[in-house]
Amino acid sequence: MIAVIQRVSEASVTIDGHIKGRIGTGFLILLGITHADTHEDLDWLSKKIVGLRIFSDADDKMNLDLKTVDGSILLISQFTLHASTKKGNRPSFIDAARPEVAIPLYEQLIRQLSAELGKPIETGEFGADMKVALVNDGPVTIVIDSKNRQ
Repeated sequence: MIAVIQRVSEASVTIDGHIKGRIGTGFLILLGITHADTHEDLDWLSKKIVGLRIFSDADDKMNLDLKTVDGSILLISQFTLHASTKKGNRPSFIDAARPEVAIPLYEQLIRQLSAELGKPIETGEFGADMKVALVNDGPVTIVIDSKNRQ
């Protein structure tokens, strides 16, 4: 799983002209799921996201996590994170998981993040054409890959 985590002061997702999800302070997470991802990847990523200390403390150091700042999560599925551009100019998405694999993992991550954070998670809609708006705070953007745990 690849997660692009953006620290935001606000973010929203609109589908067919209607706002589906909206948050204030927190994380906008773009999530790419590959056919090789498992529940172990999901568990590791969920804990990493909730424990990530990228909010400023009183000394203006990135030292606070999402719970401490009472932040929220807007989670958006994005298969294009697994694009391969090795050959030619047209990306290949062969590594992106098919919906029958990706949707259950995506839904489980929503439930797990909600349980760990202690509040509902805002989401987009799997497979929909979405318009995502955000104000990246910092800017701070972190990329986490569950297959590359360095």
